[in-house]
Amino acid sequence: MNQKMIFTKGNIAVDDRGQLVFCNDFDMQEIKRFYQVSNHSSNFIRAWHAHKCESKYVYVISGSAILAGVKIDNWENPDKKSTIERFVLSEKTPGVLFIPAGYAHGYKTLLPETRLMFFSTSSLDESVNDDFRYDAFYWNPWEIIQR
Repeated sequence: MNQKMIFTKGNIAVDDRGQLVFCNDFDMQEIKRFYQVSNHSSNFIRAWHAHKCESKYVYVISGSAILAGVKIDNWENPDKKSTIERFVLSEKTPGVLFIPAGYAHGYKTLLPETRLMFFSTSSLDESVNDDFRYDAFYWNPWEIIQR
């Protein structure tokens, strides 16, 4: 299976009652659990976490974050020059990012009070036996690109 990270765009509808944030094209049939993550400060990096079998989906509830992923070529010694897929996710542009099995992923929060929701295709018991960790700077997509 040769999958890539894919962003499914959501939208915001606003009327005189308030707003509705949605991502109607996100198919949740494979989801077995979900969890929410926040950090104590902005500009905090949580990386790199990988799974051979588990896929994940990420949705930014509030704030903004750089989220990156790398397809793992060697689980014991991944190539440090592997292609990094990088996304800037925000509550202002709602959507769900798919992280396929076989990828390491991580994120850096950009704003205070950033909260991310992760949806997993594996149960907690399945995930524990499919868990790989690498140093937060093993790959480094965390720099802010000046424009």
